[in-house]
Amino acid sequence: MNWDLIEGKWKQMKRQLREKWGNLTDDDLEMIAGKRDQLIGKLQVRYGIAKEEAAKQVDEFADSLRLKEKELKRAAHQS
Repeated sequence: MNWDLIEGKWKQMKRQLREKWGNLTDDDLEMIAGKRDQLIGKLQVRYGIAKEEAAKQVDEFADSLRLKEKELKRAAHQS
């Protein structure tokens, strides 16, 4: 899933984001508003991690969404 899709589905993604990064507040998620760089910056602040580590986590999160999306499409085609 590319970041444009995540940004477009930001409101629906908030639950998954809070599950992944529980230290993010609702206000944080509202302020981030789907912006990748904002999410990375907020992860740095909330978790005390380097920018590179935050970016890695964000990319891994996006990749996991991409895999879930592929699995759902595959399951729908098999039905």
